[in-house]
Amino acid sequence: MGLLRIMMPPKLQLLAVVAFAVAMLFLENQIQKLEESRSKLERAIARHEVREIEQRHTMDGPRQDAALDEEEDMVIIYNRVPKTASTSFTNIAYDLCAKNKYHVLHINTTKNNPVMSLQDQMRFVKNITSWKEMKPGFYHGHVSYLDFAKFGVKKKPIYINVVRDPIERLVSYYYFLRFGDDYRPGLRRRKQGDKKTFDECVAEGGSDCAPEKLWLQIPFFCGHSSECWNVGSRWAMDQAKYNLINEYFLVGVTEELEDFIMLLEAALPRFFRGATELYRTGKKSHLRKTTEKKLPTKQTIAKLQQSDIWKMENEFYEFALEQFQFIRAHAVREKDGDLYILAQNFFYEKIYPKSN
Repeated sequence: MGLLRIMMPPKLQLLAVVAFAVAMLFLENQIQKLEESRSKLERAIARHEVREIEQRHTMDGPRQDAALDEEEDMVIIYNRVPKTASTSFTNIAYDLCAKNKYHVLHINTTKNNPVMSLQDQMRFVKNITSWKEMKPGFYHGHVSYLDFAKFGVKKKPIYINVVRDPIERLVSYYYFLRFGDDYRPGLRRRKQGDKKTFDECVAEGGSDCAPEKLWLQIPFFCGHSSECWNVGSRWAMDQAKYNLINEYFLVGVTEELEDFIMLLEAALPRFFRGATELYRTGKKSHLRKTTEKKLPTKQTIAKLQQSDIWKMENEFYEFALEQFQFIRAHAVREKDGDLYILAQNFFYEKIYPKSN
């Protein structure tokens, strides 16, 4: 064979190689199709078995649709951190509530105090859990995390939130207090008339741009314990990380807000069906931008980054970002630069006992 191959004209050798490659591709394609057919058959059998089990339970006696009851009893709390695109995201919930048939309620605390009194905590928990007329409900407000379990309730709400690069968040808040935004341009802001830039504030050691002002996202996730609001507390940061992982359904980042919305729509369509399309192509009522905002210089950023408070807030932000990107990587796939939600990738089989 080796001698014959050597004596074959080059063109015939090339044709033989091409023919072999085409044959291998064809075989691989056929094998892939067989695997897909086998997978579809397994899923069909599994679905049939599940239907048989459900029908048998229905025949055993009348029962309510527990899944529907659970869905209609759902409550989401978005304890929004200031200047993280929270208004932009909340307006999407308002735009969808009539169509998707749920209620949106703003938690308006006195002077936007994120810490509730003990008696208000109890009132709030009772409202959330027993106010049936407002279910399903989407609650939002600048309130730190509240652990419902410590109040003895059986069913806890679903927490979601969004975080932002800590320096970018502080810069946005600094200019917002002075110039407002394009959402309510006529509203007078607390620091209106102060023309000092963020760079000038940092250079002069001003209080509105001090590193202590960075300490916000950690206490919002940490909660109502006194140590949460102790600026620079390592315990508070560890507690905030614990809550983010164990108590929050999903935490997104401002810089990737569309992906956050896409994941919520895929996981909680009862509330967020149509949210991604609305964000991309809607009337843009959800967009909100701080006016007169000037980006800080590298020198200003470097000065803030020397602070231990920035290092902790940034560590928490990076932790949240890593977690969000991990969740996204297991929920979407990329094709031609666009992200697509993955279809259900599990099913049930080998269901026993078999029906007669």
